[in-house]
Amino acid sequence: MLLRTRRCLPAALSRAAAHPRVSPAAASPGPPPQHGPVAVANQGSGIDPRSGPIERFRGSTMARANLVTLRPASIGGRHKVGMQARWFSSTGLPPHMVIGMPALSPTMNQGNLTKWRKQEGDKIEVGDVICEIETDKATLEFESLEEGYLAKILVPEGSKDVQVGQPIFVTVEDSEDIAKIPADTSFRGEHDEDQSSGSAAQSVEVDAAEQSPALRHISPTAKMLIKEHGLDISLLKASGPRGTLLKGDVLAALKAGTASSSAKENTAPATPSPQPARDSQAQSLPTSQKSGTFEDMTNTQIRKVIAKRLLESKQTTPHLYLSKDVILDPLLAFRNELKEQHGVKVSVNDVVIKAVALALRNVPEANAYWDNAKEEAQKWDSVDISIAVATEKGLMTPIIRNADQKTISAISSEVKQLAEKARAGKLAPNEFQGGSFSISNLGMYPVDNFCAIINPPQAGILAVGRGNKVVEPVMNSDGTERAAVVTKMSLTLSADHRIFDGQVGGKFFRELALNFSDIRRLLL
Repeated sequence: MLLRTRRCLPAALSRAAAHPRVSPAAASPGPPPQHGPVAVANQGSGIDPRSGPIERFRGSTMARANLVTLRPASIGGRHKVGMQARWFSSTGLPPHMVIGMPALSPTMNQGNLTKWRKQEGDKIEVGDVICEIETDKATLEFESLEEGYLAKILVPEGSKDVQVGQPIFVTVEDSEDIAKIPADTSFRGEHDEDQSSGSAAQSVEVDAAEQSPALRHISPTAKMLIKEHGLDISLLKASGPRGTLLKGDVLAALKAGTASSSAKENTAPATPSPQPARDSQAQSLPTSQKSGTFEDMTNTQIRKVIAKRLLESKQTTPHLYLSKDVILDPLLAFRNELKEQHGVKVSVNDVVIKAVALALRNVPEANAYWDNAKEEAQKWDSVDISIAVATEKGLMTPIIRNADQKTISAISSEVKQLAEKARAGKLAPNEFQGGSFSISNLGMYPVDNFCAIINPPQAGILAVGRGNKVVEPVMNSDGTERAAVVTKMSLTLSADHRIFDGQVGGKFFRELALNFSDIRRLLL
């Protein structure tokens, strides 16, 4: 499913795909092999996630193609999911495909299967939505790019923390084959065996190099025996040419009983275990400390990723905090004027977005990010403002792209649309991935000021508090002072100190304060 294929490929490419050891240049001309297509990359968005596998079983012949990672594309809220394709054989089963949990975002390791749109036995047409998957960013629809029948659902609706790559359903091409798929077949063994074969062989070679430098080569059969019996490679002696470990060497070690892990453990000196001491301490604890009551709070995938990224940000990004109070009265008067004279309703947050975007455009060194590879700051090409939107599943940050070039009314309309989609879990990847600067506004709550955490790779986030009326001295036109009531709002900047120093932060706040004091600047 969800795989576009091409059967008519150049002979050299097809031959190289079927036999990875033969380079395309060395392949001789001739008709392409008849053991299956090579996957064609779906030219979608720029995301390159790890993808779930597709396994297809046909008769008793077996051919294996090179892995080709396809890229997801967002089309009208539906997402065509990138896959990896491999061809296998399976005796006794009709032609079928096993579809694994896909990676729908770069940071996705697991997902929740929220709803099945198709049931076992249903016909699947091109473009049909098979299920809904909750990722670490949003809830996305799993769309089919091929026809077939849903033969077996492997993961029930509502399943949590399904690992990327874990088989979730099986499809067949003909309706008569649905009954031929056994109900008690999990398909997990074939999938796990395929995934573990390459990593197991690699780990054996790595362990051999680390533990026994003399073992440069290990025969395939020897690797299998080492893995099967859990042998310690450092205790094996190679007798093959150039230090190659042969099957006979492993069998001889098994017969002598000198290569097992237990033999190595027996030779290690015994160390006293501190477990009894810990047990005695645990027994001495008061009963009241061990019998506390609590309630587990179910965490969504989004909240798990938020927790991980916020911790990573505080640990790896040097935060610099700058704050300033701005007078809000000109902004409030501007809002009332738009509403009464033009019938346009905008929020304080809409005007803040425009003011921040213009300040970043006028101070381009503040609109940057830190490149870890080059160890230097890089300027963004555009001013894209991420806005924090609270949802039931966690905090989402949809993006107002090119905010400095848009009118306040256009920003207001776009914010409403994105906030509604975020709360419904319908944001497309391009609507929340990226951004050059963030704004978090708690002005609707009794919060005067706060410090936000930077959202990497961005270099800054502005925390906006509520407006408060205060009494301040105001200068009259004749130079005398008088007491006046003004509305002030607290702004706190959390910035990456590798990019923002005191001078850059000061210039940014100077531009921002000018935008609030003279609202006409926002109309230029």
